[in-house]
Amino acid sequence: MPSPEEANTSASPPATFKSFGLIEPLLEALEQLKFSTPTDIQREALPHALEGRDVIGVASTGSGKTAAFALPILQKLWEEPKGLFACILAPTRELAYQISQQFEALGAPIGVRCVVLVGGMDRIQQSIALAKRPHIIVATPGRLNDHLENTKGFSLRGLKFLVMDEADRLLDMDFGPVIDKILKVIPKERTTYLFSATMTTKVAKLQRASLSNPVRVEVSTKYSTVSTLLQYYLFIPLSQKDVHLIYLANSLAQNSMMVFTRTVHDAQRLSMILRTLGFPAVPLHGQLSQSQRLGALSKFKSGGRSILVATDVASRGLDIPSVDVVINFDIPTHSKDYIHRVGRTARAGRSGKSITLVTQYDVELIQRIEEVIGKQMELWPADMDEVALLRERVDEAGRLAATELRDNGINGGHGRKRRREEGGNRDDRDRDDDMVEAGMPASRKKGRKRT
Repeated sequence: MPSPEEANTSASPPATFKSFGLIEPLLEALEQLKFSTPTDIQREALPHALEGRDVIGVASTGSGKTAAFALPILQKLWEEPKGLFACILAPTRELAYQISQQFEALGAPIGVRCVVLVGGMDRIQQSIALAKRPHIIVATPGRLNDHLENTKGFSLRGLKFLVMDEADRLLDMDFGPVIDKILKVIPKERTTYLFSATMTTKVAKLQRASLSNPVRVEVSTKYSTVSTLLQYYLFIPLSQKDVHLIYLANSLAQNSMMVFTRTVHDAQRLSMILRTLGFPAVPLHGQLSQSQRLGALSKFKSGGRSILVATDVASRGLDIPSVDVVINFDIPTHSKDYIHRVGRTARAGRSGKSITLVTQYDVELIQRIEEVIGKQMELWPADMDEVALLRERVDEAGRLAATELRDNGINGGHGRKRRREEGGNRDDRDRDDDMVEAGMPASRKKGRKRT
């Protein structure tokens, strides 16, 4: 198979969506959504996609990738409105819902019908929705394959478009085997789009197996953070992480914040401590039901809650426009996870801040991250007298949270026990339920207090 043709990025980019030749209903939808100027990935990908080419798009999170593949699909659907038209594969449930919402918003003038197929939701209701012949399916691979194998009358034989969004993440989550199954039951004569933040060897292999003479567009040659993001660190003893988080929440109270933790236990525990101390916080993690997770996101997006305490389930792909500050309560083990976390703020040209809590066990991790992003973080100025004044109240709130967690059967070892029982060979359909949480080497857990 020929190697992907490199797109010419030196040409003068078109100024407007209209210059791409998009139909009037789509231009109206773009205007209503206040999409006035195409982003870099949209400028590079849309001309080739609208010509009917397979496209590999390499772009960082928050770059406008969804519209880059949704617009050509919707334009072609307008020309050939026939049954099930496109399938979009996404690595997480939340991203699947977000993609579907954008398709529905952009496709509202042409009456597009979307169905979301993800784990944690009722299969029968999904089967009923599939029977109504939607135009677009947005799915996590495990649940899509489940319907292909078990839902009578459902197939992808007439599919015109396949999109693999966040392809590197799909493969990191071991969806490779189930994607291979899906590729075997869809038409070879189709248009395929593959979007990824990085071009790993796994993604390159997937590209060779699934795309035909693709054009490659790349708008982020270096894996890095945006220039409008101010990045800080706070060096503290491990035993004082909770009180320093509350100090930051207090001093940044007028801002919307996302707090990232490594474990479900800490996400739940910290949201309880914050609420006990009067902060409007809501947790988001993989042990919540799907409706609870969507509810948490909705409250945060609408401003009903100004602090979202999350595991890495929320670090990738989700477009939450109003995040002012990202706080890394735990440092992720992988540098790219740090970049995705802090990418929740400073989006679309806006400014933002990230603050990372660094303990005596995290120095190597933070140095590795600084090497990858090519810059050193600045020290966040903290008033130690204010921190000391908060200590007693935070400790009391922590004891209350620990008691409540024990009463509800949630403890720090829950996730480890489940992983031991599952042994790593999980059924494909259940992978939807296991959102990736970055692990930490055992040597770095030394001294961690368990409630």
